[in-house]
Amino acid sequence: MQRVLYLLNVSNPNRLSADSGFTFAELLAPALADTGAEVTVAAPVPVGDPRVRYVATASPSTKYRARFDPGLDALAAVMRDVRPDVVVANQVEAVPAVRAALLEARVDALVAGYCHYLPFSFTAGQQMRLDPSLDDGGLGRSVLLAFAAGLAACDRVLVHSVTAASWTSAAAARMSVDLGEKLTVVPAPRDERLVRDPADAGVPEGTAVGVYNHRLYAHYGTAEFTALARRLVHEAPVRLTVMDLFGQRSPERIRLDPSPERFRDELAALDGVTVASDGGDRVRYRQMLAGSHFGIAPFREGCPWSMSVIDCQGMGLPVIAPRTGWLAEHIDDELLFDTPDEALSIASRLATDAEFYRVQAKRAHASTVDLAPDQVAARYLEALR
Repeated sequence: MQRVLYLLNVSNPNRLSADSGFTFAELLAPALADTGAEVTVAAPVPVGDPRVRYVATASPSTKYRARFDPGLDALAAVMRDVRPDVVVANQVEAVPAVRAALLEARVDALVAGYCHYLPFSFTAGQQMRLDPSLDDGGLGRSVLLAFAAGLAACDRVLVHSVTAASWTSAAAARMSVDLGEKLTVVPAPRDERLVRDPADAGVPEGTAVGVYNHRLYAHYGTAEFTALARRLVHEAPVRLTVMDLFGQRSPERIRLDPSPERFRDELAALDGVTVASDGGDRVRYRQMLAGSHFGIAPFREGCPWSMSVIDCQGMGLPVIAPRTGWLAEHIDDELLFDTPDEALSIASRLATDAEFYRVQAKRAHASTVDLAPDQVAARYLEALR
């Protein structure tokens, strides 16, 4: 029986429904256990399946501590306790510390890094851009170098998408890190609680409800979305529901980045826009998606993947998206836009053209069929061989 240790950093322990990394682990770990693997999750909070062993770890107080202070003593203690055959690190920057902890514990294990979040992206002209959310105080290049060091220390490197694989390969090559045959695309699993036959979706009858279920950080392109939202509710037969994923954040998080609160208030002031929260309740979240007709993707530059987009598509909701990053790889071409005028035209067509809507609802749902947790777990274990 293979012993798999999954190291998980939870960035939002007080609102787990907003933490895609935790949701990913919560879906994947039981699917791995179904294969007969002995799975241990070391994290600040446990996943729900009783077959998955839980080892409590401290939650980093900031995103920079998660990258620069992985806690080598605690890691070594976990390695001695679990004695894994495979270690999966959800924070690639921590992988050198993971490797050092294995040496201290005298445990021989394969180390895989899952690139859940890329601290960079590339323009169409192949110019590298640092992620602005990890560049506070000019730390972006240091994060990038830590990420490269993590890639070098991995036996396996897993990414969400072809787009993410291309960017990761390009970044590694620029920093003289040889990935060889280590890199594999393993998409994240869909949440089976958020799956619905598209035939059960209500077809708009002249007016459509769009849902925006992404974090409201500035670096997600929320200013561009807010400008589009203003036009959609005034110039198209559309009403919008914007999800408040965070609720009341801590003063420390607000001080680091106050943009979610600012955009939430700005959007709530628009006629035709409702800001709503599911309170972290997955049943309520499903109801909110079921009450919508289409989703809107984030405007985040360099988006390598989005669980919120998959949530919508699994429910049979077409998702309109800017033609960028993974979105251009994954979303149906008829739902991609380059300008706000094109976005208005697509949204209006979804609201008024029933046949177009039905076709796009079926395509959206079909794009998630291969993301069932058991299928993803099989691909995951294959990549870890």
